[in-house]
Amino acid sequence: MSVQSRTVSEDEAEIRLDRWFRRHYPTVTQSMIQKLCRTGQVRVDGRRAEAATRLAAGQAVRIPPLPAEPPPAPPRRSLSLDPGTEAELARMVIYRDEHLIALNKPYGLPVQGGPGIVRHLDAMLHGLSFGGERPRLVHRLDRDTSGVLLLARTPGVAAKLAAGFRGRDIAKTYWAVVAGRPVPVEGEIDLPLKRASGPRGERTVVADRDDRQAGRAITEYRTLDHAAQKLAWLELRPLTGRTHQLRVHCVALGAPILGDRKYAEPDQNGAGSAIVQGLSEKLHLHARALRLPHPAGGILVVEADLPNHIRETFRTVGFSAPAARAPERRR
Repeated sequence: MSVQSRTVSEDEAEIRLDRWFRRHYPTVTQSMIQKLCRTGQVRVDGRRAEAATRLAAGQAVRIPPLPAEPPPAPPRRSLSLDPGTEAELARMVIYRDEHLIALNKPYGLPVQGGPGIVRHLDAMLHGLSFGGERPRLVHRLDRDTSGVLLLARTPGVAAKLAAGFRGRDIAKTYWAVVAGRPVPVEGEIDLPLKRASGPRGERTVVADRDDRQAGRAITEYRTLDHAAQKLAWLELRPLTGRTHQLRVHCVALGAPILGDRKYAEPDQNGAGSAIVQGLSEKLHLHARALRLPHPAGGILVVEADLPNHIRETFRTVGFSAPAARAPERRR
């Protein structure tokens, strides 16, 4: 193989150079890519580039002679899902186009695998290919958090959406039922957070502002309704994306999310138990909406209806929530 030049396509914008390289040359190892970059054999628009460089559409990547590729492996047996899982996935889809898919993730379904987790969304994603590539996760929701979850249908879209979540281009709106009534009824929580180990395992905790291990965490909140002083329905808008940020900030606000046994202080305001007889003890946190720049232009707004246990709590205590609006892409 001689030296070649390959142009980055529109769909590949924002992909890291090493990931772009592995996409086109899957037999080349990560260590080899790093060596080729370090020695200047791989260049972008004629200049040296690191493996982590993010590419732009139209850039020319210099490809040096590469080792001969091994013969292709025999085709893998196609994956299939049982009819029940296929139907479950179909019910989750609330928006789909050629660039992305939006799901209403149900309560209790892990997004990815881990110790003791056998069934998770990531293992099902081939069932959402719709004749194209297997979609890719670009952000996460906790196992017990329901609501809007985005999937990218191509690597380029995945890079753009991931960059949007890292910054503030994507606006996230959550609904939560909390134990107690926040005072004041709306405002901003600006408390740094970090991960720490303790008697209750590894958790996210509020940190000192001068703690170098902590990251800034900001959440806007607004009380949408309340039931006496026992429960409140909050709209939460995280401006940063720390692990378990909303759950820890609500505890710090003095109004832990109902059903949050991990973070509520021992029976804080009754959050860990059904403080109103008949309420579910499941976590009452729902990713209600996302507002994002669509990869092909315009703004996309997607909303997700409440899961059954939160809907039943609303019905019991008298909260009235509008149904999710149909997805809208504004040019």
